[in-house]
Amino acid sequence: MTSKRRAELRGMANKLDPLFHVGKSGVTPAVIAQTLEVFNTHELIKIKVLLESAPEKPREIAEKIAAGTESQVVQVIGGSIILYKENPDIENGVVKKKKTPEKKKSGIGKGAKDFKKVYNAKKKREEERQAAERARYNRSRRRNFNGGYSK
Repeated sequence: MTSKRRAELRGMANKLDPLFHVGKSGVTPAVIAQTLEVFNTHELIKIKVLLESAPEKPREIAEKIAAGTESQVVQVIGGSIILYKENPDIENGVVKKKKTPEKKKSGIGKGAKDFKKVYNAKKKREEERQAAERARYNRSRRRNFNGGYSK
């Protein structure tokens, strides 16, 4: 990796948040597995080393993680490690979606059918509510046997 590319990656890493921390356990197989998992969706990652509890220096931890994940150490400064691993499935920081064949559309789409079902159901509920309200109003306005209105 050239120094110019390394400087570019350091600049990109400034705005990154650490994705995970390495603490008193140091570099374990779980840390390596987690880092490999993150490299599926990111090319550039930042890892934070808890300086008070880590058993090794951040530089040594960075070298171990880089060796385990086949990545490159971009920078180690303080307790922050920046690692880079090129991923052909990532373009401009975004994972490329694999193209799926388009389905043929025939007639009304599913979305339109679902919309009609939802619309008709809402309309039916509204009509039922209005009918119940009219019945309640009419019931309260009926005449009682003594000639007055009852509620």
